[in-house]
Amino acid sequence: MTDSQPRIALVTGAGRGLGKAMALKLAEGGFSVAVHYGRSSDEAEAVAGQIRADGGQAQTFAADLSVPANAGKLVEDVAAQLGGLHVLVNNAGITRDGLAIRMKDADWDAVMATNLSSAFAACRAAIKIMMRSRAGRIINISSVVGLMGNPGQANYVASKAGLIGLTKALAKEYGARNITVNAVAPGFIASDMTDALSDEQKAAYVAAIPLGRLGSADDVAALVAFLASDAAGYITGQIVGVDGGLYPH
Repeated sequence: MTDSQPRIALVTGAGRGLGKAMALKLAEGGFSVAVHYGRSSDEAEAVAGQIRADGGQAQTFAADLSVPANAGKLVEDVAAQLGGLHVLVNNAGITRDGLAIRMKDADWDAVMATNLSSAFAACRAAIKIMMRSRAGRIINISSVVGLMGNPGQANYVASKAGLIGLTKALAKEYGARNITVNAVAPGFIASDMTDALSDEQKAAYVAAIPLGRLGSADDVAALVAFLASDAAGYITGQIVGVDGGLYPH
């Protein structure tokens, strides 16, 4: 990527939370952002509208990523409509929590399809496009639980650990084409979910974090923006935690 080229970034699951923060930060860095959503067009349109109000460029794209083939088509549609693809951020994900002994096959399959299989399909489609320009950035949003495990989340943990393995494999396969592939592993991040926790539960989480606080979406977005930038051109195959020191590795 060079400054003279139009830089296009696709962020999946960009209507709220981490995805929204990433989309806004990438736009701030000069990217034209494809704001993906699965269900709520209103949220995605609000993000795109905020980017445009700040002087950036953004367009929304819908795709049901519970069907992996749709992820590949999403990437192709973004490249066709916006004129290429330089950065792919695989952020979309779901949870279907429960103890393994009681976990339904449908809950396992749904999480793996959305969190891992669709990410792979998006990577495969993006790599085909990036190979033609011999440059690109792929950033997979994993989780600290993909490294350390978590009870009651066997499907989610497996999907996030799978993203880590996928990241390492693709980094080795396509480094020669100047395509970097990295993963970000957020820890406990302040969100709608943590807002619903009791003060006692929040205190227990914070007590386990050496920095003594929950992370923010902006903490994660800052790292994603760096990995998407030219400054990160010699970084690939890495799993970078944003967890306040919860799980050093």
